[in-house]
Amino acid sequence: MFHEASLPDRFALAAQAGFKAVEIQAPYSEPASLLAERIREANVEAVLINTPVAWAAAPGDEPAFRSGMVKALEYATALDCGQIHCLAGRTDDPSAESTFVQNVRWAADQASARGIRILLEPLNTVDNPGYFLTGSAQARRIIERVERENVRLQCDFYHLQIMEGHLAETLNRHFDVIGHVQISGVPGRHEPDDRQEINYPFLLATIDELGFDGWVGCEYRPRRGTLEGLAWARPYGLTNEAHLREGTVE
Repeated sequence: MFHEASLPDRFALAAQAGFKAVEIQAPYSEPASLLAERIREANVEAVLINTPVAWAAAPGDEPAFRSGMVKALEYATALDCGQIHCLAGRTDDPSAESTFVQNVRWAADQASARGIRILLEPLNTVDNPGYFLTGSAQARRIIERVERENVRLQCDFYHLQIMEGHLAETLNRHFDVIGHVQISGVPGRHEPDDRQEINYPFLLATIDELGFDGWVGCEYRPRRGTLEGLAWARPYGLTNEAHLREGTVE
C-alpha cells in the first residue's frame, strides 16, 4: 500500500489516512536510521518486517540465512519493531523441515534477547510455486518442534483461503499460536471488501470474540489508489474521513 510514494514517505501517508501501525515487508533499501526517523515523525508503530531473501528451510543456506537474520534484527531493533517474519523459502529437500526447525530455533534465541518474536507464514503455491511452508497445520507442527515461546504463526487469510479454506475453523484451531494476522481479497490480493470471496466482517468479528490482542495487517494491492480503496475500512475506524472524501493526502 501507499506505493504512490517512496518508502520513507509512506509512513506519513499511512498516519494521515488513520493507520496507527505499519508493516514494512522489505526495509533494507533504506538506512534503518532514516526509516526510524520517519516512523517517529509519523507517530506510527512498526509492527513487522521480513527477513532478507535468505531461505531458512534450504539445507546449505544456513550461513546466508543467519547473516540475513542478523541484519533483520539490527533493523527491527532500530525501528523498535517487535516481530520478524522468517522466510522459509523454496526447497524440496527431504531434510528441509529439520533445517527449518534448527534455523528458526537459532533465530528465536537471538531475537528473544531483544524482546522480538519470530513469525512463520504459510504461503500459497499458486503465487509461490515450490515454497516449503504452505499450510497452517505444517506451521503449527514446526512451531511445536522449535519449542520457543517467541515463535508464532503469521496467519495470512489470503494464502490460507487459497490453500485450505475453512478460515474460521483454522482461526479457532490455531488461535493459541497465532501472533499476527494479515488480510486481503481473494482473488487478486486486492482490498478486503465485498468484491471478493472472503467474508471479512465475520472473520474480524471472530478475531475480536477470541480476544486477539495483536495487529491485523492490510497486506494487499489496491485496485486503484490506496486512498480510493479504503472505503472498506470505515467500520473499523481506520480512515481519516476528510482525506478519504477528498481522495488525496495533504
